[in-house]
Formats: sequence, C-alpha cells, structure tokens
Amino acid sequence: MEATKQSYPTDLNDSQWELIKAMIPEAGKGGRPRTVDIRAILNAIFYINAAGCAWRMLPHDLPKWQTVYHYFRHWRITDTWQDINAKLQQWYRASEGRDATPSAGCIDSQSTKIGCRLSLPEDVGIDGGKLVNGRKRHILVDTLGLLMMVVVTAANVNDRKGATMILERINEIRDRFPRLSTIFVDRGYAGKAFILAILHTFQWCFQVVTPPLGQKGFVVQQKRWVVERTFAWFACFRRLTREYEVLPETSEAFFYVGMIHILLRRLA
Repeated sequence: MEATKQSYPTDLNDSQWELIKAMIPEAGKGGRPRTVDIRAILNAIFYINAAGCAWRMLPHDLPKWQTVYHYFRHWRITDTWQDINAKLQQWYRASEGRDATPSAGCIDSQSTKIGCRLSLPEDVGIDGGKLVNGRKRHILVDTLGLLMMVVVTAANVNDRKGATMILERINEIRDRFPRLSTIFVDRGYAGKAFILAILHTFQWCFQVVTPPLGQKGFVVQQKRWVVERTFAWFACFRRLTREYEVLPETSEAFFYVGMIHILLRRLA
C-alpha cells in the first residue's frame, strides 16, 4: 500500500502524518532493517478502531493483520500510545491558548456490555446500579475533554476504587501534569472520608458537583459536562462501543488511539 493512498476516511493525510511521524519509535537495533510502511500500519490501526472489525478481517489492501497487531501490541506495552496522546494534548491546548498542562480535570465512569465471551472472567462483572454485565471504563479528562488517563475494570468495581486506580497511575507520571490540583466528580464519588484520603494521599482536591435543587429530568452539570461529551466522542469508534478485548489493557490502548485520531484531525 502506498503511504499517500487515501482509501478510507480514517487514513492519515499528509498534514496529520507530519505531526505524528516523529513520535513513532525507531526500529530496534540488530536484525533486519524495518521495511514495513509505518504510515500504513497507523492507517490500519485507526481503521480497525473506527470500523470495529476483528484483526483478521482487515481489508487486503492494508498490511497483514499479524504485522499491524504486532505494532499495536508493542506500542501498548511500551506506553507509546499514552506518550503520543500526551504530546498531542499539549500541542492542542497550546493552540487553544491554554497552558500546555491542565490544572483541573474531571473523572467519570461508563459501564458497557461485553461483545463476546471473554476468556478472563475475573475482568468481567455486573454493575448492580445499571444492571450491566461487562466492564467499566474510568476516565480522567482535562477541562477541554481531552483524555489524560483511562482504566478499564470489571463492571462491579465501584467508582471510588476506579478513581483511586486512575490517581495511582497519574501519580506515577506526576511530572507530566505538574499543575493538576482539582478534579471534579459527581455524587458517586462523594464521602468526606474518601475525599480527605485522596487529598492526604495524592494532594489533589476532589470537588463534588451536585445537580441544582429541584432538578427534574436531565440538566447539564457545570464542570462535569466535558467528560460526558468525551464518552460521546468515543462512541463514534465502533471498537469502543462494547468490550471486545480479552485484556483490559488492550481496551485502554484503543481509547488512547481514538483520542490520538481526534487530536490529529483537529491539529491538522
């Protein structure tokens, strides 16, 4: 496949490719030199995330699915997807006149059914509140709705535990978000003891956003509506509408792939 061929709507155009190509890790030393077209590999990964098809059902004009999966998996294990997402997020925030790193964020979760029978039953559960048998996606976004961190768990993991898992991961890369101080949450994360524990452990302030008094029906909540919009963005990627992955880490990687695709389109 030629790198400049635009066969599918998800293919990178020249401007998008110029933005991301320098972020792709170089080939390892030793062995045969890399001959695969990395741009075609990215096109295939963006295609599969948007189309929602199985790896073995990639169109024949894209690279072999085994090669595409190899790069996707390798970049997941090495946190390359997360690193690219963070860099593009900084560029986009700067283009919007914001500081490169956010000072506030918002956490929320989404329960979703599994698309097929998974071989790891310990990573699947039932959300008793929403009566969903599957997994739960916990995400942290900035005030623009850009993805900062995602954690995928069984659906029976409560929101507080999921939020703690997100903060533990963010704490490991704290230097990437030096200005982060406030995180907006809904009433599912409320509780004086829990909020004080988060403040004591991580030095981040949880601010609970409550609906207006006497609210009837749906009302957009200040500060928190951005995370709901982010989930709506991800709904445009069919691979993310349900849980098809055996490993939760694979599902997390596809969320970063989706946000990278969104940011490339905006920046280019």
